Amino acid sequence: MWNFSLPTILLLALNAYAQSPSGARAQIARFTEKNPYSRFADGRPRVPDEVLDRIRELTSEEIWTTLTRLGYNNQFESGWQILHPEKLLVGRAVTAQYMPLRPDVGEVIEREAAAQGLAKGLPQRVIDTLRPNDVVVVDLFGKVAFGTFGGDNLHTAIWAATKTGFVIDGSIRDLNGVIKLDSAGYFRGATPTSYREVMLTGINVPVRIGGTTVLPGDIVFGDREGVTFIPPHLPEEILKEAEITHIHDEWTKAKLLTGKYKSSELYPSPSDRALQREYQEYLKNKLAEKKVR
Repeated sequence: MWNFSLPTILLLALNAYAQSPSGARAQIARFTEKNPYSRFADGRPRVPDEVLDRIRELTSEEIWTTLTRLGYNNQFESGWQILHPEKLLVGRAVTAQYMPLRPDVGEVIEREAAAQGLAKGLPQRVIDTLRPNDVVVVDLFGKVAFGTFGGDNLHTAIWAATKTGFVIDGSIRDLNGVIKLDSAGYFRGATPTSYREVMLTGINVPVRIGGTTVLPGDIVFGDREGVTFIPPHLPEEILKEAEITHIHDEWTKAKLLTGKYKSSELYPSPSDRALQREYQEYLKNKLAEKKVR
């Protein structure tokens, strides 16, 4: 459990507004100390674009299998409304944390934001930080009515900045306009209401999205089933195991399509020793081919 006191949360929030000073970077680095890649100026892990491209070839099941084997059991969230189910969402998380409004705390946040010349609109404070291949991940604690994170104008800004999409544990408005964008989007509901009685308490801090914990710089993977948040030190392990899974599934399906075998003879693994040897030889040759390429 994250040991954040309210003053620490507010400090992180206001530091994040100040374009990632050393204190905010240090907090991000502390919680992502296993990151093997470089970092952005805001401290987020910079998972390379080529790794993101390889992640796009995977499925939720392949990612989930490796994550759970390694003990990461709380990285997948389902139950979304999905803007374009046929579109895949892959990118680096920029997190935003909202809380129900408490007036005295909200006054401090708004006073500090105004002193730094930040946008009056809460979503704009987050959106203005986005860059290509970012995915905005918003903890609006599942709020739908008066829990919106932008309509078609602001979502146009998100798409223009990132060319990816969004994950909002809250709602959006102007759905008829947002759906015209090419964004891959996940949200809890749509409503004509704007946001009310909320405050933005953190940008690029750990957030809770449903039953998951998300850190800034996590790889966001969204498909028809839901959204998975991948820690930045794990994609190579996931990709390595997925490569073997692809080969195994290719061989298994080809055998099943011959009509000569029962499913139990081949899946989850071949039961016959001759078939086992045949599969191992197939796997060896396929892996050798990939190395040559």
